Amino acid sequence: MNQHEEKLIVDARWLREHRDGNDLILIDTRPAKDFRTGHLRGARHFDPFPFHHTDTSERGVAEFGAQLQWIFSALGITGRETVVFYEDESGMRASRGQWALEYAGHPRARMLDGGLKAAAGEKLTTEVEKYAVTDFQLNPRAEILATYPHLLERLGRYEVQIFDVRSDAEYFSERVRAKHGGAIPGSYHQDWTLALAADGTVKSPAELRAQFEALGLDPGNEIIPYCQGGYRAAHAYLALKIAGYPKVRNYLGSWAEWGNRDDLPREHPRRK
Repeated sequence: MNQHEEKLIVDARWLREHRDGNDLILIDTRPAKDFRTGHLRGARHFDPFPFHHTDTSERGVAEFGAQLQWIFSALGITGRETVVFYEDESGMRASRGQWALEYAGHPRARMLDGGLKAAAGEKLTTEVEKYAVTDFQLNPRAEILATYPHLLERLGRYEVQIFDVRSDAEYFSERVRAKHGGAIPGSYHQDWTLALAADGTVKSPAELRAQFEALGLDPGNEIIPYCQGGYRAAHAYLALKIAGYPKVRNYLGSWAEWGNRDDLPREHPRRK
């Protein structure tokens, strides 16, 4: 695991040690009502969940980038600081924020492992500190985002593995959340929550590596996780990187794109 991958997450101890540094920005990714009830001192608010983006055509990805540039500018991010996203635990909101900022080209995008549960000693506040907006410059890391054309061209290739991290009910079409049920052909499947420990932190690198390898995911291959809207898949992206998988892409459009198109292939897994 390289140094960058080791630092995709930080723990509560790291937070305490760096709490008062001038180069730290905390982003609370919980719903606004939870932020208003109490948040970490100095935290800024951004709930990524309303920002679904299900068009991964060339134009759609460009629009996604423009949206991120606007959001991160509004959050006062420059690219020179360390940005730590958090929620109640190591969830899909915080990991989506971390992945999105990493995709946007920021070199130090992190998630607080275990979230507020892990930082239980921290006193929460309702005060919202002022900060200046910036002109965040987008430098997209195309190699960590997957589009539907990218997947379509690589279906059936040994060196590319597609990883469905939706619930069992979604994978087996018992809960259909798009025009079509089913899965992307050839997908490996495991619910994203299995990457979490009982205390809401991400499992250790060794545990994750063993889990993914037992599933059949090859660290030498490109792994493309997907879910419904690219949020749970962002968490899987982070978990795979922590486990030492170097080539991972989050399929941004996920099933909300793939399952709503008539021109893309599907398979229909059934419970054994």
